[in-house]
Amino acid sequence: MGAGGQELVVMVGLQGSGKSTFVAEHLAGSHVVVSKDHWPNARHREARQQRVVAALLAEGASVVVDNTSPSPAERAPLLALAAAAGVPVRAVFLDVPVETCRARNGARGGRARVPLVGLYSAAGRLVPPTTEEGFTEVTVVCS
Repeated sequence: MGAGGQELVVMVGLQGSGKSTFVAEHLAGSHVVVSKDHWPNARHREARQQRVVAALLAEGASVVVDNTSPSPAERAPLLALAAAAGVPVRAVFLDVPVETCRARNGARGGRARVPLVGLYSAAGRLVPPTTEEGFTEVTVVCS
């Protein structure tokens, strides 16, 4: 963690990989949780998320972004926000086989269940995060 312990954590992993469980168990007590899932019907969810994360970092909060964030292109705006705020940014990558995610997703009910096309679309874009991409640290969690 950086100055005063403030950091931005970007969760990376497929739907059903256990991101939200990891956040609840390890980060929710110390970080403000931001997820596009918090605004399921909002237009421009990406822009809204950028504004919320930027404001929280400016206030000095540690933030965890709990989305799939599968590709470098999708993570780049968050890395830019952290850099602008002078805050270290850590990736937590849940490295879970797609079939495990599919089984977990199938056990979900209602709106929590993701259409399989969404799961396989994210799987097709999934690139593990690296420090070369701009992360200060990358934690890999296998489950």
